[in-house]
Amino acid sequence: MTTPDFAAVLREASLRVTKPRLAVLTAVHEHPHADTDTVIGHVRADLGAVSHQAVYDVLRALTDAGIVRRIQPAGATARYESRVGDNHHHLVCRSCGAIADVDCSVGHAPCLTASDDHGFVVDEAEVVYWGTCPDCAAASSTSTTDHIRSTTTSHQ
Repeated sequence: MTTPDFAAVLREASLRVTKPRLAVLTAVHEHPHADTDTVIGHVRADLGAVSHQAVYDVLRALTDAGIVRRIQPAGATARYESRVGDNHHHLVCRSCGAIADVDCSVGHAPCLTASDDHGFVVDEAEVVYWGTCPDCAAASSTSTTDHIRSTTTSHQ
């Protein structure tokens, strides 16, 4: 994957090109689904001292301009991604909070059509799939197997 020309992306959105904006865009591009604290950490590693408020302001400006997408699965902190312009969905791990992109359903997808639109002009459907990521599922399986072994051994 090639890195976009972030300065051109900012200019195209009529935003001034600044070091904080470039650093935030780079952090979000390189770390999809990062929360604000993670973005701040990467920006500080790149630029040195930068305030929380500056990063929040940049994230808001980039989101408002449609350059960055803000997602917030139920019960989770807001996350940011640079994949915009399509109607993709997300998988969220109930255990560790990992998030993965899922392309929009193709073909007949009844859950993406409202049964009653209440007069709304629907232009987007958001779907979040919840489950357990492979790493957490493997860890859970291992700990269950270890527990069964230790219980069986202690009762013999």
